[in-house]
Amino acid sequence: MTNSSIFNEQVESWEESMLLYHSALKKMQTKLEILNDEFQHVHQYNPLEYVKARVKSPTSIAKKLKRHGKEINIVNMLQYVNDIAGMRIVCSFTTDIYRIADMIGRQNDITVISVKDYIRNPKPSGYKSYHMIVTIPVFLSDKTEQVKVEIQIRTMAMDFWASLEHKIFYKFEGDAPDYISRDLRDCSEIVSMLDDKMLQLNEAIQQAKTKQKEVEE
Repeated sequence: MTNSSIFNEQVESWEESMLLYHSALKKMQTKLEILNDEFQHVHQYNPLEYVKARVKSPTSIAKKLKRHGKEINIVNMLQYVNDIAGMRIVCSFTTDIYRIADMIGRQNDITVISVKDYIRNPKPSGYKSYHMIVTIPVFLSDKTEQVKVEIQIRTMAMDFWASLEHKIFYKFEGDAPDYISRDLRDCSEIVSMLDDKMLQLNEAIQQAKTKQKEVEE
């Protein structure tokens, strides 16, 4: 099935929309690289471990519109699907998550539409991550478009857990046995303890380095 047959629209409209989403992700990636470089320069520390970006497939977009009871067309896609352009930012420590979110929110050309903090308020499954929906301007030859991007920020441990949950969800088509769901929630608690312990260890290392530097001086 082609893109145009799924959305029953002109191919030109589809391709222009996809150009905007891909361009928005490129612009976001450049911003993050600059922020990361600046942080390294000022603090000798990189808060970002890695960044992944993707644009939803037409099939996934169509399924999401169906779930929301919307007709499958380009207009509804642009209005109701906020995560067509998606970016996952993975960092080492939970403190980095809020630091990165704050840096993104303070960019004067980025507008934060919504925030969902699943770290302080995890989902019943145990899922933890920090979600932002933002708009970023994409400058074309004859106009400027504000394009929505979903940003997920999480630690490496949270990302590992979320990857496993995703595999289980599709393996059992969203209806995993109770014992698996229970074990998955238990793993989420273990991930939280690991993140807390790693943060404490990092802070202890930084304090030890500061004391050593003071002694040497």
